Amino acid sequence: MEVLPIEKTSKSKNKTALIIIDMINSMDFEDSDQLYEHALPCAEQIADLKRRTKDAGIPTIYVNDNYGKWQSDFKEIVGFIIDEDKKGRPITELLKPADEDYFVLKPKFSGFFATPLHLLLEHLMVETVILTGVAGNMCVHFTANDAYMRDYKIYVPEDCTASNTTSANEEAMHLIRDVLKGSITPSSRLTFKGDTTGDIVEEDES
Repeated sequence: MEVLPIEKTSKSKNKTALIIIDMINSMDFEDSDQLYEHALPCAEQIADLKRRTKDAGIPTIYVNDNYGKWQSDFKEIVGFIIDEDKKGRPITELLKPADEDYFVLKPKFSGFFATPLHLLLEHLMVETVILTGVAGNMCVHFTANDAYMRDYKIYVPEDCTASNTTSANEEAMHLIRDVLKGSITPSSRLTFKGDTTGDIVEEDES
């Protein structure tokens, strides 16, 4: 197994953040049936990953499309999906944010474009990002590109992302691994030491 060292600091609990991209989603757009089929099992994996990272003291940041609703906030979007019983309700209920979680609303594909995400990560003294969500070949990939350009260490667990098709998601994961030098190790093989650094351990496949 590989242990990724993260320098200890007295100013933060760790230097890792879990980022959940566009999973709070009404799923009422064209081709949403294709995405939903893959997104629901992906949401179950993300929910489990979030429980484990939370136990290790790693913060969660929701990075979500604002759907053109410039006068809405994140809680309103969550409430709208649940109260109106939108197609994405089961996923939203699985991944409903906790009070201590952070959120950033984005206008375009990348979580960094025209948002305060980089400032928030700097404030939290984050050096490693775990990117999860949909769509793997669009918003997750765009966010990973921008994370790479900003010198973040990147994890994109392949079982915690989904696209309209398996082949499209696999292609995005290969690009993230081969071009952006990110880890796509499945979340089931990632463990967190739970100390003050939030070190990530990649278990060997057996």
